[in-house]
Amino acid sequence: MACQSVCVIMDEQALLGLNPNADARYRHRAMAYFEQLKESQDGWEVCAEALVKGIYNDDHVKFFCFQVLEHQIRFRHAGLSAAQQQLIRETLMQWLQMQLVSAEPEKPFIRNKAAQVFALTFVMEYLALWPKFFFDILTLVGLNPRGVDVYLRTLMAIDGEVVDRDILHLPDEICRNSLIKDQMRERCIPTLVESWFQILQTYQQSHPEITCQCLEVVGAFVSWIDLNLIANDRFVNLLLSQMSVMELREEACDCLFEIINKGMDPADKIKLVESLCRVLQAAGFFNVEQEEDVDFLAKFSRLVNGMGQSLVLSWSKLSKSGNVKDAAEALQALESKVPLLLRLLVHEDDDISANIVGFCYEYLHVLKQLPQLADQQKANLEAVLLAVMKKLTYDDEYNFENEGEDEAMFVEYRKQLKMLLDRLAQVSPELLLEAVRRVFNNTMQGWQTASFMEVEVAVRLLYMLGEALPASHGAHFSGDAAKTSVLQDMMRTLVSCGVSSFQHSSVSLEFFETVSRYDKFFLVEPQHIPIVLMAFLDQRGLRHGSPKVRSRVAYLFSRFIKTLHKHMHAFIEDVLTRIQDLLELNPPENGFPVLLTSDDQLFMFEAAGVLIVHGESPMERKMAMMTSLLQPLMDAFNVLLNKLSLERDEEKQNAIGDCLSHAVGFASRTSKAFSNKQTVKLSGCSEVYRGCLQTFLPALSVPLQRGSLRSAVRSFLHRMIICMEEEVLPFIPAASQHMLKGCEAKDLQEFIPLISQITAKFKAQVSPFLQQVFMPLVLSIFEVLGRPAEENDQAAALEKQMLRRSYFTFIQTVAGSGMNEVMANQGAENIERVVFTIIQGAVDFPDPIAQKSCFIILSKLVELWGGKDGMVGFPDFIYKHIVPACFLAPLKPSFDLSDAQTVLTLSECAITLKTIHLKRGLEFIQFLQQEYLPSLQVAPEISQELCQVLQQPDVKVLKNYIKAFFQRAKL
Repeated sequence: MACQSVCVIMDEQALLGLNPNADARYRHRAMAYFEQLKESQDGWEVCAEALVKGIYNDDHVKFFCFQVLEHQIRFRHAGLSAAQQQLIRETLMQWLQMQLVSAEPEKPFIRNKAAQVFALTFVMEYLALWPKFFFDILTLVGLNPRGVDVYLRTLMAIDGEVVDRDILHLPDEICRNSLIKDQMRERCIPTLVESWFQILQTYQQSHPEITCQCLEVVGAFVSWIDLNLIANDRFVNLLLSQMSVMELREEACDCLFEIINKGMDPADKIKLVESLCRVLQAAGFFNVEQEEDVDFLAKFSRLVNGMGQSLVLSWSKLSKSGNVKDAAEALQALESKVPLLLRLLVHEDDDISANIVGFCYEYLHVLKQLPQLADQQKANLEAVLLAVMKKLTYDDEYNFENEGEDEAMFVEYRKQLKMLLDRLAQVSPELLLEAVRRVFNNTMQGWQTASFMEVEVAVRLLYMLGEALPASHGAHFSGDAAKTSVLQDMMRTLVSCGVSSFQHSSVSLEFFETVSRYDKFFLVEPQHIPIVLMAFLDQRGLRHGSPKVRSRVAYLFSRFIKTLHKHMHAFIEDVLTRIQDLLELNPPENGFPVLLTSDDQLFMFEAAGVLIVHGESPMERKMAMMTSLLQPLMDAFNVLLNKLSLERDEEKQNAIGDCLSHAVGFASRTSKAFSNKQTVKLSGCSEVYRGCLQTFLPALSVPLQRGSLRSAVRSFLHRMIICMEEEVLPFIPAASQHMLKGCEAKDLQEFIPLISQITAKFKAQVSPFLQQVFMPLVLSIFEVLGRPAEENDQAAALEKQMLRRSYFTFIQTVAGSGMNEVMANQGAENIERVVFTIIQGAVDFPDPIAQKSCFIILSKLVELWGGKDGMVGFPDFIYKHIVPACFLAPLKPSFDLSDAQTVLTLSECAITLKTIHLKRGLEFIQFLQQEYLPSLQVAPEISQELCQVLQQPDVKVLKNYIKAFFQRAKL
């Protein structure tokens, strides 16, 4: 093909769109042209010729040509003729030849794409068509730096295609890749390794970037090639020499790490690690304090971590195999690395320290398994503990009020340190407890003059002991003076030394976190409760200068009150008085900064509710306190509700709506204090909650802010059904009436669980109400489901599906609640209409969750009305509609028997058939054999088999048979 024809065939206008700065019209045309070339039979040949003849200088066009070539090789290689495959090989080698002599090297992104195309060709052709792939490339490039660069990039691309475990491969690709690696080991790996050695030796001073690339290649390939080719004196000495070259040492470190990570025999691994360590130590690399390059030290720390973990694994394998002598040598090798481990662990740079945590953790695990610790090992333990304590400390730059990425990284690093602390506790709880006690007591004695970092970490360590120590080591408070634990002593010091007044948010937070974690301490020493309560209530806690502290303290205060409410009686009225301003609804137009957000206030209302309900006051006093807590909410609610109906500004409407919702939410949260033992009635609080219901329910009819307001009131109703028992029943009809007005799918879907909850809880008590509301509710549902919707409106379709499910769940609740009369008294026409919707749900909608509910309902209705003394006309309905549903639904193409939810539906379908047999007996069997199954063209012997299984008592046999029956029927 001549250049002339290439120029004609390539669409010059389309190529303009490849430039990133081209306008959208050209870019769109370029994309279309790319698709056209990919799909055409010979479009790739045009691109191949453009590459080898250097027709285009534009980098984006070159990249484009490689992309077309890549697509051809990846997806169409098998369909190419031998000549076309040869053309691809020649194209690549000619392009590579050009790189060796061209004036300017290609841009890195083009070289990467070219390497990818080389790698793809290799994968497709190496086993059968191009076994000399590497020989051809190495012969061509020799030690030309540009050629070597493409060769190394190609090797990394091959690693991505064939080896990289992070890339998901199909089973046949895995098989192919294994064959490729086997052939490479046999044919060319020694040659490749020799080429790497030559490259590393030749270019370490003149081309450090090529040397780094080569080190990356060695690191990538070492995991699956013969280690002796790399782990020998010649190669390792070269790598170690590169550890001393500033531009190379990070990559050399990574390469050594990959070599160390290679799976091998434990004894060989120990020899390799030890020889490497001797050389590194002799070269001065262990003097980490003198190294200023933190990036290199982070890599070196990772290498030491790898060496340490390798030694631990070797020791573990040797110990399990009973090889005592070699295991002892492994342990000795391991112990000799601990001084270096400790120097890296305490390094001021957290990345360097974090990279060694894995080795440290596993070393502690080794110590845990030893029957007895030597003095040096105990000293190592203590050194690790001191290092962890030091590294847990915040630094001056930590931004507590505006935490960013650095702060998030330190929080993650602290979690790693906590793992070490937990492991230390497993090895020697006594040592940990004693060390923390010493640090804590020393810090608390002089907290007034200590830095916030020292004080915070001292309290933090006390907090962390709770999880680290096993319960048998004093992580409990016995109340026995003779057994008073170290932990108990430290808690006593914490609450009495005045450190809660320390002026730093991190210390304040740690103080409250710790007293909340160890709330059981106050059960045995309740005399300290008043001091801590005051800290919660004043500027140290709920009135702290930091919003973050106030928010967290609100939650912790609620937790503290819930645990210790039995010891709070003397302080209830005082506490309620002190937090009164924090229990006020924040009106939208206030404009003043508030101490707590509405979310935080929820915890305050919950705490206030617990104090009132669980106090020892008489019922009248509880009623008075609860009224003074909730009445302001009701008063504000009435005012705001009137205001909402008059407000025209949408933004102000939203603010008022939010405020109304908060008022309902706060009242709802107080009800969390009640329990089965301590009901609203027994607490004397019925009247105030009735008042809340009367106040809040009218909001259900307000057209503005419907979503949030309805949701809040509905949640309150759910809570009242739980807490108020039958006292809530008089309010349900009015609430239902409000909620059924102008319903949307979502409103109904959220209303149905409320009715279902009432039905399940009160049963016969709500039967008259249910009979009354049943059809209005059902008709509302029908009306919403029948509304036309846009064909592609997926949100509306999903809402309808969820409403349909809710409807079937509701009918299921009614049918299963033993209130036969609710549906029976709806009139024949209405019953028929409802039952037809159940048949339709069982058969017509491909939603196994809804279908399952429908078959449960049908079983129940058969049980209720299908017997000799059942509902008139219902047996006919069974034969005309319910039996067909049991067969038509599973026969539908959408009924997927490999889906677990569908199989559950089929089980319910089987139970429905079984229930019909139990109610109708032989009559049903005759109907199946003589009428229904023949109408489905079921063979007589299969009909007989099915009917025999139906008559067996074990329904499990029927379920299994029915599944096989329909699997066979659908073949």
